[in-house]
Amino acid sequence: MNRVTIAVIMACFNRKDKTIRCLRSLFQQQGLGQEFNVSVFLVDDGSTDGTGTAVRQEFPEVDVIQGTGNLYWNKGMHLAWSKATEVGDFDYYFWLNDDVKLFDSTLHVLLETHRAAKQECIVCGSTCSELTGKFTYGSRHRTGEVITPGKKIEYGEVMNGNIVLISKKVYLEIGNLDPIFPHAIGDGDYSLRAYKKGFLIAVPPGYQGYCESHEKPPKWCQPEVPLAQRLKSLYSPLGNAHPRYFFIYENRHFGPISAVKHYITIHLRALMPGLWK
Repeated sequence: MNRVTIAVIMACFNRKDKTIRCLRSLFQQQGLGQEFNVSVFLVDDGSTDGTGTAVRQEFPEVDVIQGTGNLYWNKGMHLAWSKATEVGDFDYYFWLNDDVKLFDSTLHVLLETHRAAKQECIVCGSTCSELTGKFTYGSRHRTGEVITPGKKIEYGEVMNGNIVLISKKVYLEIGNLDPIFPHAIGDGDYSLRAYKKGFLIAVPPGYQGYCESHEKPPKWCQPEVPLAQRLKSLYSPLGNAHPRYFFIYENRHFGPISAVKHYITIHLRALMPGLWK
């Protein structure tokens, strides 16, 4: 049986211990070397904690790509994916956040889910907290309803980019992440671009890894933070709802009325966060 080839797409910045733990969980996958082979493309976006050096020492087979320090998650992932497509022709592309600890059977489960799905799709594994066991990241419907993994394959339209398997067929149709988004939003944009082409998000049964959620709201939503700092946070590339990029996303997928509405309410929340509970 021919082994499936998988390009693992990653980006990291100053999370050396988490990045190493993530890679260890990747290289401990059941079926590695028998069912599938992996090639890892990791963008180190200017880490100062020795992440890139540590990865090269423990995992010399990983292709560590030096970033500019201004790529953040989405642009870093775009660069890693671009490098992967230059290097080889892969059956699948696997997005993996470096703060995820995969379960030993995760890649096998994702591949089996893709094979068993009712149609060509993207497969998004769900994560839970290692501390509480509660859902943290995965897929949801366009309405915002979260899909908690059950005992069978479920289907959604929007996904988080923590554990995502994309087939060559989907890649050839949708392409790479859109580099217009620096950090956040790119994963949601990609899934909705795929949805418009008829590709759903398949959610495998059960959880596929540990990943802690960032439950505290961003600074621009916190009343105790001074206004100047709130506005700086709102327009930071790391902001999850940067007004410019969120407007592009909303206008692209939900129309101009929704885009204008949320452009206004985002600024109102930054100016008067105490009005939101």
